[in-house]
Amino acid sequence: MKTSHIVLAGFGNVGRAFFRLIQEKRAVLLDRYDLDVGVKAIIRRRGGHVSSGSVEGRIDNEGWDPGVKLENVLKNLKPGVLVECLPSSLKGGEPALSAIRKALALGWHVAASSKGPLVVDYQGLQAAARHNDVQLRYSAAAGAALPSLDIGRISLAGAEILRIEGILNGTSNYILTRMSEGLDYATALAEAQAKGIAEPDPANDVQGWDTAAKLVIIANAILDVSFTLDDVRVEGIADFIKYAISRARAEGKKIKLLAKLTRRGEGYALSVAPELIGPAQPLFGVDGTSKGITFYTDSMGIVTISGGQSDPRGAAAALLKDIIGMFQG
Repeated sequence: MKTSHIVLAGFGNVGRAFFRLIQEKRAVLLDRYDLDVGVKAIIRRRGGHVSSGSVEGRIDNEGWDPGVKLENVLKNLKPGVLVECLPSSLKGGEPALSAIRKALALGWHVAASSKGPLVVDYQGLQAAARHNDVQLRYSAAAGAALPSLDIGRISLAGAEILRIEGILNGTSNYILTRMSEGLDYATALAEAQAKGIAEPDPANDVQGWDTAAKLVIIANAILDVSFTLDDVRVEGIADFIKYAISRARAEGKKIKLLAKLTRRGEGYALSVAPELIGPAQPLFGVDGTSKGITFYTDSMGIVTISGGQSDPRGAAAALLKDIIGMFQG
């Protein structure tokens, strides 16, 4: 039996979903994977919970020790897995970036959910993981439950990827779907916020930056390149004019916020922008909060995968998948 403890950094929507999921799946992990993992500590900005065994049950807002700091917990425990569910900026990567760096330096495996650290310092974090002989995995940052990295790196191994197209943001896809059904932008956005699909500040989603970050992470991981957000031409959906929706409906097409990577000679061009697509396009049927990605290859043809739960539980499941992968390799 393989055993490890987990330190959970961050206890927002994704962190809470992961904590519930790891308890729910405890027996499955033991029976199917011979893996015994439990949450040893939960750390957030206002302090933490640390257990002599595993933290279990319901965690409320009481009982957080303000003196418990992530770095001290990582130093004082035998290294295991840091599950990172912290906020992060797409420009600076903090505070998640520092947490991941500290964990790797101290010999901890990391399952990351934040996109910021990976778009700011992908190569540096990979080098730190190699140097300390630990694993850094980040499926949750590259589409959550949509297994984009698994398809690109494992299922398409040996094929040359000529182009990637993806619908990678469930919020913008939901808004565009509802606009195609007759709502205006403001109403569709308000509905998405009321349902918890869109954040109170939806800027990164509707302006295309969340999609661009995922495209950069996927490209760097699959193609072993070093793109940043500065390499992506980005256009969001907020100012997309109404007549385009009418035109799409009249032509039997749909408007989707597409992430695109295209081979250009010895390099690649990356973009995120709303585009009209027709029924022949593999991603035409990806509606609502669903996501999808298509790989165009030289030897395996066109491969598309879509779906995947687009919510905190889906991100938590991606984190759990990465932990299983760490101990099954």
